[in-house]
Amino acid sequence: MEVWVTSTAGAGGSRSLSDLLGLSRGLVVQELGWDEDVDDDVRVMVEDAIDGELIEEAMEAVDLVLLWWRDEDGDLVDGLVDALTDLTDSGYIWLMTPEGWAQRLRRRC
Repeated sequence: MEVWVTSTAGAGGSRSLSDLLGLSRGLVVQELGWDEDVDDDVRVMVEDAIDGELIEEAMEAVDLVLLWWRDEDGDLVDGLVDALTDLTDSGYIWLMTPEGWAQRLRRRC
């Protein structure tokens, strides 16, 4: 899945979503919380942009942590602190909710 966006209508210069999100070839991305319910389109977009696979167990510092979180996963703050373990000083965390999670949450409200 490749999404193209422009900053202004008719600007002519468009950038891919992965470019706008700061993804580039060679980044090391750790994925935490993977399960059958994650959005595979997001995973494929990241893998295509970095030209590599997502890793589960980091052997070196990572540039990005892709953290999938569900209501039943417990305390979110603990999860975010744990995600910092292998992250570089300039790295960042993407907090994601799996497919269907938002719909289940809306039904509860």
